[in-house]
Amino acid sequence: MRDDHNDEAELLARVDRLLAVLSQPRTPLPPPEERVRLREAAALSTAQIADTLRCHSDDVAQWEAGTQEPLAAHRAAYAHLLDGLAALPPPRPHNEPSPQHAPTTAPAEQAEQPTLFSTPLSPAQAPPSSRPPQPAIIPAGPLAVIDHTDTLIAHFTNGTRLPLNTSDLVDLLRWALDSGLSREPLSSHDKPGDPLLVLTAAASTALGLPTELDDRAALRLPATHPALVHLDQAGFKLTHRGFGPWPRAYLPPVNKQRRSVQLAITAWGALSEDGWHLPPLPPTDLAHLLGLYTERLLTPRGSTAVCGQELMTALRPPTKPVRDPSSGTWISGPNPGALHQALEPAPPEAPDAHPLAEGRPPEHAMQEEAWDWSRQPDTQETSRYPHVVGLDTNLAFLSAASSLPVALNSPPRHVMAPTFDKKTPGCWYCDLSQTDLDPRLPSPFTATGQAPAGPGWYTTPTLEYAQSLGIDVRPIEAYLRNETGRYLDPWYKRLRNAYMATMADLGVHEKIPQADYLTAMSKLAAADPAQLALLAAIKATAKGGLGKLREGPRYIASPYTRWPALNKPTWRPDIRAAVIAKARVILHGKIRKLAEQTGRYPLAVLSDCVLYPARTPSALDIVPDGPDQQGIQGLIRLGVNPGCSKVEGTQSTSWYQHQLTQGLNPARYIKNEAPGR
Repeated sequence: MRDDHNDEAELLARVDRLLAVLSQPRTPLPPPEERVRLREAAALSTAQIADTLRCHSDDVAQWEAGTQEPLAAHRAAYAHLLDGLAALPPPRPHNEPSPQHAPTTAPAEQAEQPTLFSTPLSPAQAPPSSRPPQPAIIPAGPLAVIDHTDTLIAHFTNGTRLPLNTSDLVDLLRWALDSGLSREPLSSHDKPGDPLLVLTAAASTALGLPTELDDRAALRLPATHPALVHLDQAGFKLTHRGFGPWPRAYLPPVNKQRRSVQLAITAWGALSEDGWHLPPLPPTDLAHLLGLYTERLLTPRGSTAVCGQELMTALRPPTKPVRDPSSGTWISGPNPGALHQALEPAPPEAPDAHPLAEGRPPEHAMQEEAWDWSRQPDTQETSRYPHVVGLDTNLAFLSAASSLPVALNSPPRHVMAPTFDKKTPGCWYCDLSQTDLDPRLPSPFTATGQAPAGPGWYTTPTLEYAQSLGIDVRPIEAYLRNETGRYLDPWYKRLRNAYMATMADLGVHEKIPQADYLTAMSKLAAADPAQLALLAAIKATAKGGLGKLREGPRYIASPYTRWPALNKPTWRPDIRAAVIAKARVILHGKIRKLAEQTGRYPLAVLSDCVLYPARTPSALDIVPDGPDQQGIQGLIRLGVNPGCSKVEGTQSTSWYQHQLTQGLNPARYIKNEAPGR
């Protein structure tokens, strides 16, 4: 039974001890701004001062901000240090010869290196003579993989490792804030990336975290868990998603400096679910692999879809510093070319769960989605072509995002009987049902590939393609947007470069003959599983980032109620629809031109995978060589670049027909059932 009397006595004793400290004479300190000036004049970091005074750099930052004052021995020592800094001679110019004697303070480039010990010891606990020597290893890169054997060990992306003098989560987070781990900004108005700590299962156990989460629905550690109670007592806060596989813990900013740490709990599926499918790797190899992902894209922040969305924002930050004309001070303002405000969609663009979809007839919902189409081969095709070959477009939707004009921050405006303008992003209601199209090709205007039965809502890329086919495009009404930009361009370029660099590491290079490309791709199955997992993560980041543009509700409490994603500037179903439509019409143009040149027509299409009849089980039987054996521009061609194709699988014509009799689209299964796969 709880003893309230003993608790009261202990609390009173603690208060008496605090009052005794406060009653001691208080050593005077210079104003906070002078403390900052003296430290910076000596080229010292807050971490160095914290290491000297046996405290955390957070404490020094708060002393300099004036939000907290040092007490007792810390105050006297801090005052003594500041007095000594004030007495130092002015720093020498860089071109002045150095004195004969070694300087007593570290050079500026060394001064910025953080302390490597995160658990502070009071002077009474550890006199200076008993302190362990400073390790020579300095944390490097944006992240560390934390493992545990006899102690916690940080593994860095450059292959180095460092034993950590800490045993609890609070001290580990403080070490991360002091360590200097960070990612460089990805654009002129981006901020440095938060340090990432990846906890192995052994490290999680050592830090008192459970091996798995009891709440399998929410995937969150309860707030009453001792580790989270300790975090809260230390002043750390969590985001609204709590402490799950990808938690983020942060302290209040000091001097407007962000103090946040991202964690990845591998025991809870952080790198084996949600688009991540990394094989089991030793900590050093895992750090290296995640370092490559960060170097080529960004520091992982969650699922690959979340990373895709975060990459958009980092490359096009919503705000930038602007000068207030009235006060002359710098304030936050909109960043041109970025998405900086949440917008409501046009009614046809709204997903079925959206409040704007309530009562909407099905025919008034825009259906700009990827293809799911197949057809029965005719007798001639069956007799001439005993094989079917699936050709999959590399990063088709990412490729379609390149140079695509999309709407930015202007809300949709409703217009009746507008004149179609291919330069205006919008949602157009138009009748394309009278168009005469070759039945051996899927219709470019519907997701089913069947000709439209009446008027429908289309994006600008779809109607622009219809015009290119000679169709008279006369919209009945439209929802148009005025502000336009190529928002996705830097996102496309970074993802493309990451994909191409990883493919090159796997031995698949661009600008090689199509036959050599097929040979190189045939060797991928025997490639390093870690490199293949990195490639898959990059591709999933691209796909997932586009999916986040139309993120649905996690839980449906009741129909037509809003969900949190709707409040994000990056929730833009109109941009997603434009990208998908662009990818669909690009592919239609390629298969149409291939049919015109070779007489070969597709049998089925699923999203970006096209099945063709073939004389031999080889893609070279379908695609022309071209003058340099690299295919022909504007047609389907084999190659590593986004927008080019690879072989998805090969089967017999009888297999194809059997799939049709089962009511299936053979393009969905040709990869899984291909011989030798």
